[in-house]
Amino acid sequence: MHASFMPPRQVKIGDAAAFVGSTPRAIRHYHEIGLLPEPERGGDGRRRYGYEDMIRLLWIRKMADAGIALDDIRDAFASGTASAGTDSGDDLAGVLERLEDTLAEQEARVRRRRIAVQRMRTEGSRMGLLSDFVTERLKGLPEGSLRQEDLDSLLVTERILGPLGAAVQATRFVALATHPALREESDRVDAAEEALDDSVAVDDPRVAHVAAERHAFESALHTVIEESGLDEDIDAVFTAWDALHPAAEDGEASEDGEASEEGAETEADPGSDPGSGSGSGGREAGSMSVLEAIGKMPYDFSPARLRCMALAEELSAQD
Repeated sequence: MHASFMPPRQVKIGDAAAFVGSTPRAIRHYHEIGLLPEPERGGDGRRRYGYEDMIRLLWIRKMADAGIALDDIRDAFASGTASAGTDSGDDLAGVLERLEDTLAEQEARVRRRRIAVQRMRTEGSRMGLLSDFVTERLKGLPEGSLRQEDLDSLLVTERILGPLGAAVQATRFVALATHPALREESDRVDAAEEALDDSVAVDDPRVAHVAAERHAFESALHTVIEESGLDEDIDAVFTAWDALHPAAEDGEASEDGEASEEGAETEADPGSDPGSGSGSGGREAGSMSVLEAIGKMPYDFSPARLRCMALAEELSAQD
């Protein structure tokens, strides 16, 4: 150091922040949470920071840049290991172990996001945001044959039942996309159901009539799926899922299943589906049960339409 230069004994918060590469606001927050002791104040009532304060701020900045949570940094300082050598500090070692796990999860999440973005660019639609386990079932369909409402339905199913449930449901849209006459009949029955609005009484004869039409359509759809071999594809979906998630066969999954979100995000998967868990079709870890999820997804169905749906189910049960 040049002999003529006299370093300051203390600096103000702005100079301290500039030196460590932080901000005054961040330093004030450190004081608020007990991470950095309050320093002396000058005659003007402003904080003054000395050498030891700056050393602590530098370590805080380094540890925060490494991704260590501020609470963990505070605990490390409290145990006296924040700036100790590598041979000491069991508490800090535990913090670093948790950090490594967190970083691994973040890397997996970034990898999944990159894959989703690439799929969106390739597909030119929001289909890329669905699990690749689902989008794999939709590849090769005629251009324009898959509708946005199809993707909407798969999005909801994936949220409630996970990628496996949505991949199975995708078979329906594959059949509709490849059989124009069937799609036309589907549109007609859908329109008939939508016409059962609040102005229609539950016991109106149209309710039973539309229920019979819905039942007839679903039977025709099932026949097409069987005759076109799509039912064998469904078996292949389950086989592929079991191969990716062998734990499900061992009964290791929880009742509600889980895995990741989104993820989830906690979404675990080696580049396959967001929220890919074992057992329950990859529903996100910590997510609500299927019943809870269904109860929270709003559908503006009139009593007449709900009655129509129930009658259609009864007809299917009779078959």
